Amino acid sequence: MKRVPLKGLSFDELQSFAESMGEKRFRGAQLYAWLYAKGAQTFDEMTDISREFRAILQQSAHLGNLEVVNTSRSFSDATTKYLFRLEDGAAVESVLIPPEKKSPGADRRLTLCVSTQVGCPLDCKFCATGTMGFSRDLTAGEIVDQVLQAQRLSQRRITNLVYMGMGEPMLNYDEVMKSIDILTDDRALNIGTRHITVSTAGYADRIRRMADENRKVKLALSLHTLDNEKRTGIMPITKKFPVPELLEALAYYYHRVRRRPTLEYILFDGFNDTDEDLRRLIAVSKRFPMKVNLIPFHSIAFTHLAGIGAQLRPTPRERIESFAAALRTANITVMVRNSSGQDINAACGQLALSTP
Repeated sequence: MKRVPLKGLSFDELQSFAESMGEKRFRGAQLYAWLYAKGAQTFDEMTDISREFRAILQQSAHLGNLEVVNTSRSFSDATTKYLFRLEDGAAVESVLIPPEKKSPGADRRLTLCVSTQVGCPLDCKFCATGTMGFSRDLTAGEIVDQVLQAQRLSQRRITNLVYMGMGEPMLNYDEVMKSIDILTDDRALNIGTRHITVSTAGYADRIRRMADENRKVKLALSLHTLDNEKRTGIMPITKKFPVPELLEALAYYYHRVRRRPTLEYILFDGFNDTDEDLRRLIAVSKRFPMKVNLIPFHSIAFTHLAGIGAQLRPTPRERIESFAAALRTANITVMVRNSSGQDINAACGQLALSTP
């Protein structure tokens, strides 16, 4: 008999599972607490569950723990990258990102960047993960356990989550949202929805679905240019969802959920950092409130890219700062992302199962 993986099951599902094992439903509630609130790694740790039921669980179920294969820690900023082995032998990476020391509330904030797929099918020309190809979606349990395993290894509480690791979250929508439901449950990890961001390369239909479901997590669009032709060149998904359609979906999301979306904008020298690019971003901000994250381009030369990906270059820091200043002058909320973990290939766009 194939054993049931318990991580990823909801509160109700675990109660039903307990009943199917001949136990009372409250045993499922106990399992839920041990899995998600207490972070149990074995059935033997579940001390308020009878030995008889634990023996049954050993035969009929398993926890679904991810194996930590490798841990890399940045010498410059303490960013930590975890390489996790999945049950079928596949692997994904997650990144634990400490805040900048001088930022407000730095001692109370710790962010984990989680993956949602093994590889990625989108082939964005600036992203190392796209060079891996695509293997499969992660289960809700595999997504949740990235958080549980990272929390187990961290000396501080993880307070923020960004679904910006390997893969396109919107292509794994149901499992991603199920993982969020578990992670935000006050009977589990109790991470606030305002502290969770889901990033997409541009699935307009799923953005609208998030709005219709009144999902309160933050939404980020990996935009990088408002020029439809240029965006198609670096992000082929634009052929299916052109820029105007994406902007309509973002406006729909804002008006339904009343939360400002974030536009993620990697700056490439001479490609999307011109005065015309600034004018376009400012014009869009008058359609609906938004935030802009300006992101330095991080080299993915270790993937041996060819074509347009090999031609992209980072915008000089001085231009990044002047670009940000111009947006702020137009009353746009702007954050300039730092390059945490670049020395261990853990910065934005660099995840590809590589080690430094």
